[in-house]
Amino acid sequence: MDHTPIPPAQRGSSAPLPASGGAIDTANASTALARRSDLSERVAVVTGATRGLGAGFAGALAAAGAAIVLVGRNDEEGRKALAALTESGARAEFIRADVTRRGDVEGVLASTLAAFGRVDILVNNAGACIHADALDVDDDDWRAVMDVNLDAVWRCSQVFGRRFVEQESGVIVNIGSMSGIIVNRPQWQPAYNASKAAVHHLTRSLAAEWAPSGVRVNALAPGYIRTDMSPVDDPAFQRYWIDDCPMRRSGTVDELAPAVVFLASDASSFITGSVLVADGGYTAV
Repeated sequence: MDHTPIPPAQRGSSAPLPASGGAIDTANASTALARRSDLSERVAVVTGATRGLGAGFAGALAAAGAAIVLVGRNDEEGRKALAALTESGARAEFIRADVTRRGDVEGVLASTLAAFGRVDILVNNAGACIHADALDVDDDDWRAVMDVNLDAVWRCSQVFGRRFVEQESGVIVNIGSMSGIIVNRPQWQPAYNASKAAVHHLTRSLAAEWAPSGVRVNALAPGYIRTDMSPVDDPAFQRYWIDDCPMRRSGTVDELAPAVVFLASDASSFITGSVLVADGGYTAV
């Protein structure tokens, strides 16, 4: 595969859209919006990208033109995800790595630079959850969730953030959850909820610190999304997951993925430190 280095982008984001002097020039506005959403000169690294939400996010970023680095721990799933992207014409690589290990994360950065010559976007998507009553969660369970959901987000953000600060440009999108805002019922998952709330505030902390260096950091907080791992059709959860949601349904990966493209692109150039909630209105009531 040809991995000709992608030319460096200018520092920060595109210039603001010009103010309209009267009638709206829809042709120019459409061109400007397309330009701001275009990722054809960007390289995106997505953790936990071999299935579910991560695979959907990677596909959407590739459709917007980005070169993709898929990060995961399963070789077979990684090869399948990579084949799906490359068959669609995307520039992509799979890197087997465990994001709970700093050495692996540093290796992902080095391999990305070797393959594509640059890196512009990090999507911290890898996650874990243990459903158990609080009194039944032992220290190993708690640590297992925090290692992936919080510590790995911190570790990846620090390793890639150092590069972004040095090059004075870069975007990080952390995948949080509405569980960082509300408490899910009837399943109990205290470690998961606490980890996602921490991810939201870590997002704000990094955004405030790195904004002067041209680095943006935002989070996406999904609600109940239909994936192979989410039992949204289980009748036991209908009352709480679906009936309590104003839209009275779960979301899909295809509905969620464009939000990652928005946060990763210059279409959101004046947004940093935000948590974008995509939950069908669940947390609004």
